[in-house]
Amino acid sequence: MSVTRTYFTLNVADMARAIAFYEGVLGPVVRLRGAEWSELKLGDATVALHAAGGRPRDTGLVIEVDDLDAACDAVVAGGGTVASLPQPLPDGTRMADVVDTEGNGFALASPAATSNVTTF
Repeated sequence: MSVTRTYFTLNVADMARAIAFYEGVLGPVVRLRGAEWSELKLGDATVALHAAGGRPRDTGLVIEVDDLDAACDAVVAGGGTVASLPQPLPDGTRMADVVDTEGNGFALASPAATSNVTTF
């Protein structure tokens, strides 16, 4: 057995609004578009949007971007909110907590200048 794909699911109340938000913040990331199920290609990961509604939640999702300040501006322009402004972390990365148009909370991060993280 081998893993063929890994994805993370976010529940959304309005698929068109959610897709517009993520395209506005992250660019052309939609891999699959549907009324009930859509998929975003984010680097090596897939984030699926499921039209199930539900209550707002903190997702645990972190999306690393090359320009954190511009991404936070795009979140606000797209109808989301910046819950906490970008803050430096001890390892040199910067991180901000944001909320999408559907109430899903996630973090945006910018990489440290040099990383001491081992990649497998």
